[in-house]
Amino acid sequence: MTTDAPTARAVADRWVETLADLDPGVGTALGIRPGDTRMPDGSPEAHAERAAAARAALDELAGARVLDDDDRRCAALLRERLGTQLAVHDAGEHLASLRPIGSPVQSLQSIFLMMPTADDGDWDVVARRMAQVPGAAESLRQSLAQGLATGQVSAARQAQAVVDQLTAWLPGPRDPGWFAGFVAGGPDALSGDLARSAAVAAEGVAALRDWIEGTYLPAVADVPDGVGRDRYRLGARTSLGADVDPEEAYAWGWDELGRIEAEMAVEAERVLPGAGVAEAFRHLDVAGEAVEGVEEVRRYLQTLMDRAIGELDGTVVDIAEPVRRVEAMIAPPGAAAAPYYTRPSLDFRRPGRTWLPTLGRTRFPTWDLISTWYHEGVPGHHLQLGQWAHRARELSRFQVSVGSVSATTEGWALYAERLMDELGHLTDPGTRLGYLDGQRMRAVRVVIDIGMHLSLRIPAGSSFQPGETWTAELGRRFLADRSGSPADFVASEVVRYLGWPGQAISYKLGERAWLAGRAAARARAEADGRTFDLRAWHTAALSLGSLGLDDLEREISGL
Repeated sequence: MTTDAPTARAVADRWVETLADLDPGVGTALGIRPGDTRMPDGSPEAHAERAAAARAALDELAGARVLDDDDRRCAALLRERLGTQLAVHDAGEHLASLRPIGSPVQSLQSIFLMMPTADDGDWDVVARRMAQVPGAAESLRQSLAQGLATGQVSAARQAQAVVDQLTAWLPGPRDPGWFAGFVAGGPDALSGDLARSAAVAAEGVAALRDWIEGTYLPAVADVPDGVGRDRYRLGARTSLGADVDPEEAYAWGWDELGRIEAEMAVEAERVLPGAGVAEAFRHLDVAGEAVEGVEEVRRYLQTLMDRAIGELDGTVVDIAEPVRRVEAMIAPPGAAAAPYYTRPSLDFRRPGRTWLPTLGRTRFPTWDLISTWYHEGVPGHHLQLGQWAHRARELSRFQVSVGSVSATTEGWALYAERLMDELGHLTDPGTRLGYLDGQRMRAVRVVIDIGMHLSLRIPAGSSFQPGETWTAELGRRFLADRSGSPADFVASEVVRYLGWPGQAISYKLGERAWLAGRAAARARAEADGRTFDLRAWHTAALSLGSLGLDDLEREISGL
């Protein structure tokens, strides 16, 4: 290593620029390529090019200088993320990428939701990029076709879900389709170009949908839903930034589920004396507080987040000025059934946003919304990812964006819900039961995600099908039995778990690491004769940038 060697942060930031060159979706998400009209290339050749670039970046990192703790953390993250990316590529997972959330297929729509639309110039970029959708769709088909030829395939359940999703984007008898609807908000001067591009985009999506339905689906009819232990551990490593012992996590998930359900029984009694949990949920749906109207619920969620910022700033955490802006949004048709968050651009021109899928509803009970918006918005995803964007120059662009590890972000968001409970923001019985229902769902995720993919047995002492081997149908029934959620949401969740191995466990395992790190930091402060400063700890922990699960717990324990 020489004194003129780059720092680890410099290598990481160059990697982000390389990624933005190779994948225009990265540049758009980060707000660093505003005039880029390209669509992401999902072809086998493009994947190979990205893998070669990752290997070159790893070689450069090996000779990089490490100047301080930020550099050290950045180097560890980049090494782990690139290593995992290459392991996934070498295993051919990019050829079996069909699922209705978190896959390249969704970029055919989602990239436009991240693009600026403030003026005619922005809309001209939208029109030119939208005209490239057919090529992007064809590149995805090429990778899927190669997967068919090599036996690296997604299950029929995932293929059908994507067919249904793409169909929802397309024009119907009384629906102009998502692309036409999106460009309808453009300027009159470009209306012709935008309409033509939207029509071309819809044709490209329809062609991909028809090929999946007519060619791919029949070919994967007998492919099992579960991916097996080896593929599962690789998928989990992608979401955890660490290796996992599936059997240990499975047993812990059962224990955590039992703890949460005991608390839920107490809260159900408070909601409706003499009632069980399911009856309490039905009572809340009918007689509990609710918001009427789609725009009204959007405003309700916006007020909830604005109020949380005002109450937490300076007392529980320090919130930087740019992070104080967050927008509640209604999710577009065809989105997954669960609420989600999209992070701000690094310059904050595009704010952080929470998204509510309405699923055709116009009435929204609040018992299952409040803690969810603490998770998706404030103090959950928005405070963490917004603070990362705010500190991007001090850290590295990689650490605060494309280097994100699900266990770090989802673990914080689940911890944030628990924090609001600890702070007394969930004292209403219905609201707290909704919070516990969300906690229960995340524990159920650990159990059924690992159980379904590894074909594990249900414990002999369980009240649910003891001794049986997990299947997709048993997973659906188990989640339905232990959820206040509607049937379509439950079905969507099971499809998600089966299509995204190891992601569903990142919430609870991430929360476990955040709680363990806080407990260790508190114990260390008390052992030193100091008062544990929760505000300072939160602010420092949120300022670290992304870390893998093992590194996360070690670093926050030392704050």
